Amino acid sequence: MSDTPGRLLTLLSLLQTPREWPGSELAQRLGVTPRTVRRDVDRLRDLGYPVEATLGSAGGYRLVAGAALPPLLLDDDEAVAIAVGLRAAAGSAVAGIEEASVRALGKLEQVLPSRLRHRVRTIGAATLPVGADGPVVDPEVLTALAAAAANRERARFRYTSGDETGSSRLVEPLALVPSGRRWYLVAWDVDRADWRTFRVDRIARVQPTGVRVREQRTLPADDAAGYVAGRRTDWGTPELRVVVSFDAPVREVAGRLGDQPGQVVADGDAHCRLDARRDDSMEWLASRLVALGCAFTVHAPTELASAVRALGERAAAAAAPAPRR
Repeated sequence: MSDTPGRLLTLLSLLQTPREWPGSELAQRLGVTPRTVRRDVDRLRDLGYPVEATLGSAGGYRLVAGAALPPLLLDDDEAVAIAVGLRAAAGSAVAGIEEASVRALGKLEQVLPSRLRHRVRTIGAATLPVGADGPVVDPEVLTALAAAAANRERARFRYTSGDETGSSRLVEPLALVPSGRRWYLVAWDVDRADWRTFRVDRIARVQPTGVRVREQRTLPADDAAGYVAGRRTDWGTPELRVVVSFDAPVREVAGRLGDQPGQVVADGDAHCRLDARRDDSMEWLASRLVALGCAFTVHAPTELASAVRALGERAAAAAAPAPRR
């Protein structure tokens, strides 16, 4: 790329992604030598962009927070994606984001070219979010977890389980997965040496540790969304027809069982029904059914009914009073 101003804009756009870029990778992306990359980084610093460099084999460049960071650079698709996301945020499960999203959207649309403004408004006019009651997520917690996942950095946080038990967790965040009105964090739990799924609305006091994740761990699923939905590749379970009826309206069930759109359907105003072919672990699905907190009936398969029964027996045994000595 021989055009220096254009190359600097491309370099700046790359550096605004929250990650560390090796000089060799930047040189390959820009089609120049590593020496030219170093000169371009110096030019950006002269313009006031705080570019930080780290030495060593794992070193590289990253854009850090400064006293007065110059404006972001967005291409057409990025600007449209942000604007559409801000519109959708008005009905999201992130606490306090509705008003902030409206303010940010107003600022963004003010500077959008007319062609992009028309695209954003067309998409917005054709999209109707479904509102529902549910837990809300602290935007600061969500942002901190997203940054830790993007930077491949370990983080500590306080987690409250479903039985109100609190614990301190040290994790290596992989990804955030929205499902229905809930957000989930998929992360490697360092102390338990295993993958875990955490509900983000139960996470508090996120603290990045500054320790970078060097080891490439293998998630036992095709992706983080599949892991949250229970589609783990290490289970090897056959696909079965799952039929369950619930004494709850569809808005309280849909999206909480790793289900796809349309698998949970209304059966009147106060009842709904799941009827779909699933390859989940029956033990996992049984635990998710119980966690719904509503009455339900398993019609098929027998494997799921057995898993629910076994889960209930274990819970009853755990809650039994200790025998007197």
